[in-house]
Amino acid sequence: MTLAFGWFLSMGIRVTVPALLPYIRAEFGFDLTTAGLLLTLLWSAYALGQFPGGILADWAGERTVLVTSTALGAVAAVVVAAAVTPVTVLVAIVGLGLTTALYGPTRFTILSDIYDRRDGVAMGLTQSAGHVGNAVVPVVAGTIAAAVSWRAGFVYTIPAFLLTAVGLWLVIPTRTGADATDEAVLPSPRYVCRQLVDPRVAGLTVVLLLVMFVIQAFTGFYTTYLTEIKEFRPATAAALFGLFYASGTVVQPVAGAGGDRFSATRVMCVALAIGLIPMVAFPFVDGLYPVAGLTLAAGALLGVTPVALARLVRGLPADMNGTGLGLLRTVYFLGGATGPLVFGAFANRGRFEVAFGLLAGLVVATLLLAVLVGSD
Repeated sequence: MTLAFGWFLSMGIRVTVPALLPYIRAEFGFDLTTAGLLLTLLWSAYALGQFPGGILADWAGERTVLVTSTALGAVAAVVVAAAVTPVTVLVAIVGLGLTTALYGPTRFTILSDIYDRRDGVAMGLTQSAGHVGNAVVPVVAGTIAAAVSWRAGFVYTIPAFLLTAVGLWLVIPTRTGADATDEAVLPSPRYVCRQLVDPRVAGLTVVLLLVMFVIQAFTGFYTTYLTEIKEFRPATAAALFGLFYASGTVVQPVAGAGGDRFSATRVMCVALAIGLIPMVAFPFVDGLYPVAGLTLAAGALLGVTPVALARLVRGLPADMNGTGLGLLRTVYFLGGATGPLVFGAFANRGRFEVAFGLLAGLVVATLLLAVLVGSD
């Protein structure tokens, strides 16, 4: 529960940035391309923090990494709220990405160690807690921003981060798994790279990279798209933004369970096929209820990650689980982080329909690759 709540906060605080992007743009005068760069820097920092997070988990133990990440998340929220110039807000958001990145690979290795036969379900449930955070934290932040200021939308998370850090220290063991009592020995770079060249591991990494690109591009500008193109009120746009992630609270546990019980490849393909529909249809659909329906359908894309990650973790040796997963997460998050920059460049020219067409094409490519990765 405490582990899941920590992920709830870690995910929610990052997604608060795109949710409050209209306010940040208004204060600092960013155009859409610069706003896309801001989000790309956020997710690039998050990507770059994955590898050291995995190494630290293998070296110092899971509890130390999780507590450090959560405590630094509180510090990062303070720094973002205190930023007063374009440069300082960019630096602060990079810091937010780096500090919360440490949490990512460590929670996966803990779950894989404890729930070795049902890790897909465990990861799906924990992922869904993160998407509850994505659905709740930004919406609350948006409400606070409308009533007070966007800065207060970050400040209110600080007590929760500090309390969670204490809870993690109390309930998480220092180490988990078969090597929990052994002295930590870091795997050599050559050994790590040799384990990562397996075609299935590489294929799943590319699947995750493409899915992350689509999700980051879509969510990075969804509130902006809804307010500027679909002409929804900011509060309605924030609620629809939260609806996308709320769907993940259902989609991810179901997908994780389906991947454990049936074919992981088929589950990923079904999720991608459903997620393709809104990417094609968004530019042609108006009205609250049709857009809400497409938003829910887009949430199917979130079902790919727990299935692919469960297979990825199972394919890595136990003695380099954290390091290997951290490196792979750096690769696919770093590639996915370019999504907002690319989408923002099209949006800045008023070509949202071209941007959605690009996302649709990438979903099709991901579906084909998921088939090629092979059956279980």
